[in-house]
Amino acid sequence: MSFSLLDYPPDVVRLLTAYEEGARPMPLVAKGCASEEARATLNRWKAPDLFPKARSPEGAMAGLYLYFSCQAEAHAIAQDLNTTEGSFWHGIVHRQEPDAFNSGYWFRRVGKHPVFSALRDEARGLGYDSGQQWDPLAFIEYCEAARVRPGSKEEGLAMQVQLVEWQLLFDYCVREKTS
Repeated sequence: MSFSLLDYPPDVVRLLTAYEEGARPMPLVAKGCASEEARATLNRWKAPDLFPKARSPEGAMAGLYLYFSCQAEAHAIAQDLNTTEGSFWHGIVHRQEPDAFNSGYWFRRVGKHPVFSALRDEARGLGYDSGQQWDPLAFIEYCEAARVRPGSKEEGLAMQVQLVEWQLLFDYCVREKTS
């Protein structure tokens, strides 16, 4: 997948450029915010100001906090975001907690999301095949098994798929809603 920062707001581009350009592998188990500097920067921003034309400004903000493993902030935004994207981010937060049961609850609320077909295809290209459709519950189980084998091929693959998932959902939230 080609993840490009070109269409994002300049402040977001600067922040992500300083942290692996949106390609930072996020851990399967969050162990605290990866950058206090990034957290401080994000805390100064307001989602509607940063993403005025976005499909889901708050969803994009939750995604930015999640990118930096700032779980508490990502969770607070997702918890208050009563949309499919809010449930999706919420499911990822709980998967990384790890709380598979709670993650599954939130992914059941997502239903079928527009990024699922691209996620299925990208994951398949990386070597993770979820079948005819993307199955977020099966991916939760895969992450659960992979996280107890640090350094394994499975852990690496789960982290790669999780990054693609983040990139696709973040991009979806940031893009302007079309009719």
